Amino acid sequence: MIGRMLVANRGEIAVRVARACRELGIEVVAVYSTSDRNSAVVDLADEAVHIGPAAPRRSYLNVAAIVEAALRTGADAVHPGYGFLSEDPDFAEICAAEGLTFVGPPPAVMQLMGNKATARRLMADAGLPLLPGVVEPVGTADEAREVAARIGYPLIIKAAAGGGGRGMTVVREPADLAEAFTSTRATARAVFRDPAVYLERHLPRARHVEVQVLCDTHGNGVSLGERDCSLQRRHQKLLEEGPAAHLSPAQRTELGRLAVHGALSVGYTGAGTMEFLVDGSGSAYFMEMNARIQVEHPVTELLTGVDLVREQILVAAGRRLHLEQSDVVPRGAAIECRINAEDPTRGFAPAPGRLDVLQAPDGPWTRFDTGYRQGDTVSPDYDSLLGKLVVWAPDREQAIRRMDRALAELRVEGPGVHTTVALHRALLRDPDVTADRHDVQFLDRQLPEVLARARSLADNPAPGLPAPARGPLSLVQTPAADPRPDVPPLPEGPTPCPTRPSLSATS
Repeated sequence: MIGRMLVANRGEIAVRVARACRELGIEVVAVYSTSDRNSAVVDLADEAVHIGPAAPRRSYLNVAAIVEAALRTGADAVHPGYGFLSEDPDFAEICAAEGLTFVGPPPAVMQLMGNKATARRLMADAGLPLLPGVVEPVGTADEAREVAARIGYPLIIKAAAGGGGRGMTVVREPADLAEAFTSTRATARAVFRDPAVYLERHLPRARHVEVQVLCDTHGNGVSLGERDCSLQRRHQKLLEEGPAAHLSPAQRTELGRLAVHGALSVGYTGAGTMEFLVDGSGSAYFMEMNARIQVEHPVTELLTGVDLVREQILVAAGRRLHLEQSDVVPRGAAIECRINAEDPTRGFAPAPGRLDVLQAPDGPWTRFDTGYRQGDTVSPDYDSLLGKLVVWAPDREQAIRRMDRALAELRVEGPGVHTTVALHRALLRDPDVTADRHDVQFLDRQLPEVLARARSLADNPAPGLPAPARGPLSLVQTPAADPRPDVPPLPEGPTPCPTRPSLSATS
């Protein structure tokens, strides 16, 4: 068993991991930059090590400093959290070489699934459905034109090494292809140090659904249900919920089986998510895999009662899963709102500053995960996430109401600090959101209207949502027809994955 864990991260995920370690009887080593010297995780830890100045490349991305801290403090394992070094196979390899248990998948698997083009090819080989496109990088604009002629428009060009919503360009007309191809390769080279890109058909009205999987080192795997992450701005998630109300029970079961099969086919271990795009008919297409714990993992925890970070650590220690697929019975509905220190009225510009007031909401089935405390300062050097507000309720309609109440109770005040709280309350009042008719481009289309509603709520906070005209919304709804008949259908004929195997959720 692991005896001492170094948490190679900061903020709310560092606190989350430290708490899981405490409950497992594992000692905690925190690392911190100069600006995080007085952070919450430092106080939670048994030992804390300063690893550099505020700049991430000199602290939380400084592999040498982190590994040295682990060895010097006698840690025998490293948990990378999410972001920073969490999906860096070189870091995982260095940890292994130094005798440190890395809480995550094997470096070779991380390398394979971290490249989107490679991941698509591997999942195609495993029988998962893909959107029409290519499974290998496209090297020239002429090759891109040939692929585009085959798969049709609109299409999307993606950086093979991309992530975080960057390195993607939607192309709607042939005349725009060459410029988009060149610019996306340039972005990929500059941001990810890898110019490789690939092409696939773009679904304008898709839903973004991710399946949480958990696999051990003994060949066993389970799906812990799915989360809908369709409320995004420019591919950046703002609100996540589970279950995906637009899926039928049969679709939900099949998606879980596909996700587990795909993960086990590459030897995945630990917690991870298989991400899919789902069209209006309910057909799902593999998009990518996140080989780490996700920001939105609390949604699944509230639905299933499974502590995902605890399970991650036990798997890394060599334990077999204590769960079989039949043991996983998600109940009710859960919603997570990412509370960011951003000003939505100024293009979501970061709005850091001192937190003179930070008062978390309370009440039944209400959770606020944060790494900040009242009096702390939100640094401009890091991600703007202040915390994650998560609620559970017996059904989706009640979860929406509980979230609205919790958002109204959350107080964040300080000079220069703005948050996305009012934006979330405005989203929960949108009829398309409450009726589950939104898609991944909803907020990009409706942002002016949502912001107007958010300004009104900020100026005159309403006590709550109006009384419902009907009973609670059903957790399973029939998908609405695509309201844009001008969007051409997907090409007929076989896709790169014409068949699906007979799957078993556990082995």
